[in-house]
Amino acid sequence: MPMTRITVQEGRSAAELHQVQDILHQTLVDEFDVPAADRFQIVDIKPTEQLHYDPHYMAGERSSRFTLFEITAGKPRRLEQKQALYRTLTQRLVDALGVRPDDVMIVIRFTATEDWCFGLGKGLTGDPQ
Repeated sequence: MPMTRITVQEGRSAAELHQVQDILHQTLVDEFDVPAADRFQIVDIKPTEQLHYDPHYMAGERSSRFTLFEITAGKPRRLEQKQALYRTLTQRLVDALGVRPDDVMIVIRFTATEDWCFGLGKGLTGDPQ
């Protein structure tokens, strides 16, 4: 049950952003044990002056195509699943869109089941919020 946010600098086409979303979702299904219908994504497009990142920190050189993926998930994943997600998502973006690996940053957060309400005023434990 991940909820994902993809943050990019303005200037990317709608088609490219849709492809990034599709690649992210397919990678979550393939590597992170996410059901195919479990797709909740936010694309956050920022003007240049609102997206600040170090062009070299722990990477070679980031460009204006820097893409930040924030994944909030309800159940913890094994280290091997996380590493497979990092590798596969980055490689798919490289192959499909020519994104440089230095331009891909991925952050994963885990929450407890009771931190989620998908509607009807009930958390996943069935208790009203």
